Amino acid sequence: MKQIDHKNIIKIKKYKKISLKNINKDLAIKLYTFMLRLRLCEEAIEKEYHPADEMRCSVHFCSGEEAVPASLNNILKSRDYLYSHHRSHGYYLAKNAPMKKLFAELYGKKSGANSGMAGSQDISYPKNNFFSGAILSGATSIALGTAVSLEMKNNIDSVVVAGFGEAATDQGIFWETLNYASLKKLPIIFVCENNKYSTFSPQSKRQSGKNISERARTFGVKSKLVFGNDVCLIYRELHKAVLNARKRKGPFLLETLTYRYSGHVGPLSDEFVGYRSKKEISFWKKNCPIALFEEFLIKKKYLKKSDIKNTKIKINHEIKKSFDYAKKSDFPAIDLLEDLNLSKKTPIADKILKDLEKTNFDASQEVILPKGY
Repeated sequence: MKQIDHKNIIKIKKYKKISLKNINKDLAIKLYTFMLRLRLCEEAIEKEYHPADEMRCSVHFCSGEEAVPASLNNILKSRDYLYSHHRSHGYYLAKNAPMKKLFAELYGKKSGANSGMAGSQDISYPKNNFFSGAILSGATSIALGTAVSLEMKNNIDSVVVAGFGEAATDQGIFWETLNYASLKKLPIIFVCENNKYSTFSPQSKRQSGKNISERARTFGVKSKLVFGNDVCLIYRELHKAVLNARKRKGPFLLETLTYRYSGHVGPLSDEFVGYRSKKEISFWKKNCPIALFEEFLIKKKYLKKSDIKNTKIKINHEIKKSFDYAKKSDFPAIDLLEDLNLSKKTPIADKILKDLEKTNFDASQEVILPKGY
């Protein structure tokens, strides 16, 4: 496939370039199982979302975009940091955060990942170094700050990954983030899941010129553009990028062309609006990342239909237990709001600001921040 974009990619009928290069059977099964688990999880939430009306937070589903989180789940270590955009469930599970606490968070329960205070699009799980943010491109700049902190602490064992959609690059702060990451050669990987649309607005109506990966190179950031529904291809690119980040070779940006099946927010389809053509929708559903890989693995005799059936039974059991856990949990007490008191003292930040006043100006401007933090 030559240079691809959302305009010409649908000219092919079906993607047939999956390769297991550098991927053994066990890893292939893990990648497939994660994608299937994520899809079944999202579909279960979609079914429960409206009928009972018990989940009172907005939810941005990621069905169709499973390849990136599946790859990250099999690459990142517990010490690494992962930042997500508002379509966050796949990234949350990618860092091995518990499904039951995700469900409880959606129900606004105290037992949720963030005590029911964050909901879907702001969910985080600090214990596993996972964070997300609903502000467009906000998580990428915070991820940059984490990469800076790793350098300040001389932590050469960890890397940072920032996931975002192409709409985040409409924001100036994204390019400022990219510039600083390149300037300081920070250990951060930017992953753009380009699903073509910002709500109903196509990328072609918002951005001119080159694709995102090409523009990233003007900042000295190495980058690549790939078909986003080939999980093996995504895995190889991200695995290489993470290894290079661990060696402190500077930032990398991977742009993946993919597609969301549901509407921008909520479980319902928004095809009736008319901003997506039937031809486009048909192409992406025929090239579902899970279906493509499942068919491939069956042909390779790595998977049998009975294996898939048994895996689904196991996953659906976990989903049922997660729903039961969430529904039986209590809502947070009102006094828990005190934990959100932003007026509390911040001794570390106060110390940095105080010491900065005593620091002589660094004429070379080589130091990121004063040492010792």
